[in-house]
Amino acid sequence: MLGSSLLSCKHLLFSTSGACRPLSSQACDPLRILFCGSDEFSIVSLRALHREKHFHPGLIASIDVVCRPPKPVRRNLEAVREGHPIYQHAPVPAQGPINLVIAVSFGLLVSPRILKLAKYGGLNVHPSILPEFRGPAPLHHTLLNGRRTTGVTLQTLHPTRFDGGKTIDQTPYPGIEHGAETVEDLRDVLAPMGADMLVQSIRNYSFVPPIQQASESEAFQTSTVLTYASKVGPKDRHIDWATWTATDILRRQKVIGPLWNTTEAQVSDGCGHRRVLKRIIWVQGLRHLEGGSHIFPAVGHPVVVGLHGSEQMVCIRTCDGNILVADNVKIEGQIMIEASLAARRTGLVPISANLGALRQSSHDFVAFHARLT
Repeated sequence: MLGSSLLSCKHLLFSTSGACRPLSSQACDPLRILFCGSDEFSIVSLRALHREKHFHPGLIASIDVVCRPPKPVRRNLEAVREGHPIYQHAPVPAQGPINLVIAVSFGLLVSPRILKLAKYGGLNVHPSILPEFRGPAPLHHTLLNGRRTTGVTLQTLHPTRFDGGKTIDQTPYPGIEHGAETVEDLRDVLAPMGADMLVQSIRNYSFVPPIQQASESEAFQTSTVLTYASKVGPKDRHIDWATWTATDILRRQKVIGPLWNTTEAQVSDGCGHRRVLKRIIWVQGLRHLEGGSHIFPAVGHPVVVGLHGSEQMVCIRTCDGNILVADNVKIEGQIMIEASLAARRTGLVPISANLGALRQSSHDFVAFHARLT
């Protein structure tokens, strides 16, 4: 595995005389870089380093690349290797001991022994204005929190903590207006900024000890409540209809993809009818519907609307009084189908299969058995 290989093979990467020592901030040895990356954000920095090596070979002597298997992005790292060796394990450098480690969106801690033996330690590009959105998912949480401005930070690699190093450079607070609504869009804005900051630091030798810590702006200190950017998981996709507004829900599905809930369904077996919990995945998302809130019984209680027409819709009222429509859904144990049809087939509404009986009702809608949970 990469973790055990990279963290244990110091004798392959470094000479025993490679410990850090205070140097002039105006010069350094030719850099033999170990670049650690795992995704599209890191590829932009790798390309920038390659260009810098091409135009200034006296500054960067070599670049060895380590990526995390088995992510498909390795194919993209292969595409931009440009002659640089790429590994899924600790490499054996051909041009001497590594003297600088650069980790960009790598997701693993680099061994303290490796950082200590690398003459210039390590650098990291982080897509937020630290200490705000410290953690593994800064792009997601910037968007989930509705922040319209952000930036990047260049920091040293801490031997035992993520995002715990010294800040070398960062975008001045409050950052730039990014205009992004998806993680991919925000990544495409910040990745070039981070790559440029990294290359500029290498040109300026600002990574050479003694390192001058960048000062935090007074405005940032007094106006920002810090948010930790935790890894996004299933709980972040679970809609809380009691507290999430329509804006919250629509924003979340743009940022992290399909959301989900559970609700009660009525199923028949040899012993009669019984209620079971079913998970509903809003696979094609929810969309806003103007008007009609007067017919909905309660927040988070889905209603099949349009029984007397040719088309039916599943609509849900949010806590701020808006109406969201589900087009196609996936019910637990079923394939993705049209939402109102799924509700009837799986017993989510009182008359599960008899649409004719529903149409004979004086109402043009029927509610699910239970609210969404």
